[in-house]
Amino acid sequence: MLVAAMLVLGICLGALIVVAAYATELKRIARFLRTRDAHSNARVTTGTPAPGLRDLAEAVNAELDQASRERIAALRSQEEFQRDLSALSHDIRTPLTGAKGYLQLARDERDAAVRERHLGAASARIDSTSELLDELFAYTKSTDPDLAPAPERVDARSAIEQALLAHYPELESKDWEPEVACPGAVTILANGDALARVFDNLVTNAVRHGTGAPRIRVRAEGETARIVFENPVDPGAHIDADRLFDRFYQADSARGAAGSGLGLAIAANLVRAMHGEIRARLEPGALAIELTFPTA
Repeated sequence: MLVAAMLVLGICLGALIVVAAYATELKRIARFLRTRDAHSNARVTTGTPAPGLRDLAEAVNAELDQASRERIAALRSQEEFQRDLSALSHDIRTPLTGAKGYLQLARDERDAAVRERHLGAASARIDSTSELLDELFAYTKSTDPDLAPAPERVDARSAIEQALLAHYPELESKDWEPEVACPGAVTILANGDALARVFDNLVTNAVRHGTGAPRIRVRAEGETARIVFENPVDPGAHIDADRLFDRFYQADSARGAAGSGLGLAIAANLVRAMHGEIRARLEPGALAIELTFPTA
């Protein structure tokens, strides 16, 4: 009987010791988490091999590592945004400064013809600024996570032709004749207005930065339709196809050209909002942008 009582007492004492050890470790971990610097690389350690505590420490450390990665990614994103904002500020300020200069010249000019040229130049620079602000507004709208353009049955060839017709004066001035290959009717599920903006931005990109007439291929493949916009580019152009849809991205060869670097980013956002896919690839002497949509 005495032996049994001592055994029970020993078990109880052992349990109390284990509970005390757990309580001590848990308090230490809690204190560590409360006082830990958010920017510190310190991680939870265990001073006892008690079952479960090591798993708890590993789980806590995994969460700390994930939080650290997210914080670093957020800082990088903020730095990138600040650089982009600085570049955008420069892009807006430059034409406005030019417009102000031409208006000053026009005010001081007595020759009516010369004054008219100065006013025309000022107006062109103001229009350039207005276009840039419109692009920025369109980009902001396209990043709305709740954006869900209502799907419609859209004739792909007709939508492409409308986009090309809108740029007819520019194409004609370059003596470019676009090629559209679309065997048969291809009807896709997409929002008509959003798709028109996508095609317009792709044609604009080809006209501004291409070196030859764009070639557009449309092909139905079962329940999907594949649309490829391809335009010749300078073989020496430094184009990063993986960054082509990034906000404000402009290839080195296009830095002096018109544009905000938002057109393709807007197109990509709209395509994804319509549950389509978009990708870019750089081929020898050509840039190809491929869209995929479900067929109607």
